[in-house]
Amino acid sequence: MSEKQYTPPKVWKNEASSGNKWANINSPESGARFERELPKGEHPFQLYSLATPNGQKVTILFEELLALGIKEAEYDAYLINIGESDQFSSGFVGVNPNSKIPALVDKSGGETVNVFESASILVHLAEKFGKFLPSNGSARSQTFNWLFWAQGSAPFLGGGFGHFYAYADEKQEYPINRFAMEAKRQLDVLDKQLAKNTYVAGEEYTIADMAIWPWYGNLVLGKLYDAAEFLEVHTYENVVRWAKQIESREAVQRGIVVNKGWGEEWEQVPERHSAEDIDRVLQIRP
Repeated sequence: MSEKQYTPPKVWKNEASSGNKWANINSPESGARFERELPKGEHPFQLYSLATPNGQKVTILFEELLALGIKEAEYDAYLINIGESDQFSSGFVGVNPNSKIPALVDKSGGETVNVFESASILVHLAEKFGKFLPSNGSARSQTFNWLFWAQGSAPFLGGGFGHFYAYADEKQEYPINRFAMEAKRQLDVLDKQLAKNTYVAGEEYTIADMAIWPWYGNLVLGKLYDAAEFLEVHTYENVVRWAKQIESREAVQRGIVVNKGWGEEWEQVPERHSAEDIDRVLQIRP
């Protein structure tokens, strides 16, 4: 990439080539690129995902529901390897035309329901089981406020800061500074909110925490983009306190390993069909 000033053409065309694996997957056109049906299990819920922050949101909620003894929340989870373009199969696009994980097929009722976008899945499950989402009043509004804060803010952390700091072909000062400033502003917003509340939306643990923690909790715990020192995350003491509190929950520890297909082989749970699939990893993990 040249250091000279870039002058956009009058009409953009997708002509850029790159050795960057993630950049080459992207296309300005949506839809299926090849034919492949999705696998199907025996449980009422079929989840197609990956253990990225967006994927972890949903598996954390499933594990929290199961921890409450709600057997009706049993689920099969299949790995969608976005690095291998699994998200562009005809089966996946049939569930989520936007080709992004996670995607859920709910067969628990009289009709099959496709649900996509992580926040939509969280709300769908929380309302179906009446858990982790207050039923009315200010508490419900606050939960939605922070749930959608996460949906609007996290792309600046991931696609913005994370991309240019960790994944871009070259380190460029302007975009890194631009998105580092925004990431720190968001952490400051969270820190001030958590200075007044045990959990993000108040004193109750909700789907807002489950939506925010995989991004911002992992960030301040040093598990995202190797950027803890760069962003001085230790200075956001209330966020760190909250992040450790959420991390200590058994259901969270279970949820974050589902659909994990990297690292040591023994710590991977590419598919989840029963509690034993997760138990095996947690028993071996140091």
